Amino acid sequence: MSEKMEEVATSYAPAALGAYSQAVKANGFVFVSGQLGIDPATGELAGDTAGEQAAQALKNIKCILDAAGTGIEHVVRATIYLKNVEDFKEVDARYAEVFIGSVKPARVAFGGNNIPKGALVEIDAIAVQ
Repeated sequence: MSEKMEEVATSYAPAALGAYSQAVKANGFVFVSGQLGIDPATGELAGDTAGEQAAQALKNIKCILDAAGTGIEHVVRATIYLKNVEDFKEVDARYAEVFIGSVKPARVAFGGNNIPKGALVEIDAIAVQ
């Protein structure tokens, strides 16, 4: 069986910081790489707090999913990486503003991470098409 993989990229989210794709479509799923709270217009972190950065990371995920032909409402799994686990409540509040459907994505969140660019939060996602 041959699987077809397709790269997803959009200028409405930050370009990849390394050797990876913003997302990859495969077998009816979209795998979104970890997104920092980087504003694609400036290339800088969108705020000094974990909540501000999480809101931007989720906006970046939404833009990538839109480019893939699906949407944020189709996320089935997310992972939240926090520099400081103490920021969980603030980040979870921003997350709850985005995932408002009756079925919330499965999720993992953990702290104590050293995140690129000095970011306080990084979020990845898997969605169905």
